[in-house]
Amino acid sequence: MSPAPERRLDCLPWPEIAQLARRQGSTVLWPMGATEQHGPHLPLGTDALFADRVVDAVLDRLDGDLPIVRLPLQSLGFSPEHRGFPGTISLPAQLLMGLVEAVGRDLQSAGFQRLVLLNAHGGQIALLETAARQLHAACPDLAVLPCFLWKGPEGLGPLIPEPERSEGLHAGLAETSLMLHLAPQRTRAGREPDGLGIEAAAPPGWSLEGAAPCAWLTAEISRSGVIGDPRGATPSLGAELMERLVQGWWLRLDGLLRSDWPPKATQG
Repeated sequence: MSPAPERRLDCLPWPEIAQLARRQGSTVLWPMGATEQHGPHLPLGTDALFADRVVDAVLDRLDGDLPIVRLPLQSLGFSPEHRGFPGTISLPAQLLMGLVEAVGRDLQSAGFQRLVLLNAHGGQIALLETAARQLHAACPDLAVLPCFLWKGPEGLGPLIPEPERSEGLHAGLAETSLMLHLAPQRTRAGREPDGLGIEAAAPPGWSLEGAAPCAWLTAEISRSGVIGDPRGATPSLGAELMERLVQGWWLRLDGLLRSDWPPKATQG
């Protein structure tokens, strides 16, 4: 069996990057996370670690002949909702959008045809979608696909019971279980808050996310920084979540790499 190809852009010399970028469907995968509080029991880099590990696992599973390479992890993100908890670092929205555009312009200049943003921080979903549209408008030859780690792969929902499935937005059952599987040494067992962790619910008919959402700051609704219930988290649940995340993103990226997307703009 031949060794797996090196798929880190920063670990390859420029002639190999140039050759890869010229291939039909050449794609760059950029894992994106954040450095923000995740309650008293999970590390600040929780989202970043998840994005990084899932991206590496997906790349290992993809056919070695497919033209894809990853960027280094972007571990600082847009996290103003978590300010007030020591250690949270939040980039200004315009700075993160400018970073995406600057990186995208250089990738298009190198000849790459697609950029996939695989983001694991829920608080910057909309911002990265806006950045993607702005980048694609400026660089129409570069397809930009802004993705959220937890949305897309099938089979995640049934693993998480209600109300945690709907209300476990941050450092709850799913994230705690996944961390127990991937990096148990970074968790602080016994420091999990006792209960859901939400002291102020949204008004009737409104929600923290989803339909009719409210803008909120974590400190307004949770003393611990947790929005969810991490009690009952287990490494085995984390292993199941990881497998479904990797399988789901492998299927999507494999399909993308074997497709002719994006369509070329037509003149009316």
